[in-house]
Amino acid sequence: MVLLLDIATTIAMLFIVTAGLMVIFGIMKIVNFAHSALLTIGGYVAFVVTQLGWNPWLSWPLAFLTGIVVGTLVEFLIVRPLYKRPLDAILATWGLGIVIGQLIIIGFGRGVKFADAPLAGTWNLAGADYSSYRLMLIPLALCLCALLTGLLNGTRFGVKTRAVIMNETLASGLGIHPGRIRFITFSLGAGLGTLAGALISPLSSIDPGMGLTWLVSAFMLVMVSGHSMLSLMATCAVFGACQVLVSTYANPVLGGLTIAVLAALTLRIRPRGFAHD
Repeated sequence: MVLLLDIATTIAMLFIVTAGLMVIFGIMKIVNFAHSALLTIGGYVAFVVTQLGWNPWLSWPLAFLTGIVVGTLVEFLIVRPLYKRPLDAILATWGLGIVIGQLIIIGFGRGVKFADAPLAGTWNLAGADYSSYRLMLIPLALCLCALLTGLLNGTRFGVKTRAVIMNETLASGLGIHPGRIRFITFSLGAGLGTLAGALISPLSSIDPGMGLTWLVSAFMLVMVSGHSMLSLMATCAVFGACQVLVSTYANPVLGGLTIAVLAALTLRIRPRGFAHD
């Protein structure tokens, strides 16, 4: 039972961490190497909330709002001129991630920090005691998947977003403002990134490099998934389950490499991943 719960909660964490990157990279085709820095910012928001003695639940909306603000500034000042220069965008976001990391070190130091979990204790499921906070991440990931799927596939904003990505010139001719769509989408993705950092911070330590441990896995999952949130959830389920099984029955170090290896094999067979042809 514990193994099944480990698999389910790992899948949930992978999806939560990757959702913001999917919005920016999977939909907008912008390679945002600052995603790890956004995760780290979210972790430090949770730490600040803990230090101030505030209710830990406040770390979620505060992290999301912080990400929105950071995302709007980054999109307007850095990313907007680089939409048609993808290589420059890669370098710009990579450099931004380094700058944010250094600012965090200046403000908080290199030491390891910790944040309180909004939900403490354990729940008993089928005779197994398991972290209640980790279990809460499962329905949270499912709700997030449903909300983002509904937003991108069932609203006018989602239709406009797909129109801009497919044919910006035609979308502009139909009265859609591509710059506004990209601005909102990038800000939303940044907000989801910092929210993810706040969500995972109670389960691990917080340090200036905490986001880097998730960056490779997140990019691999997005590249394989294509551009669908449902496809991302399915990919997280398969790859996440394999990661837990390898870590449990083989070696944790090999488990950490599982997602990258499976993604490489998948892209070798299907260069476009699971994107619709």
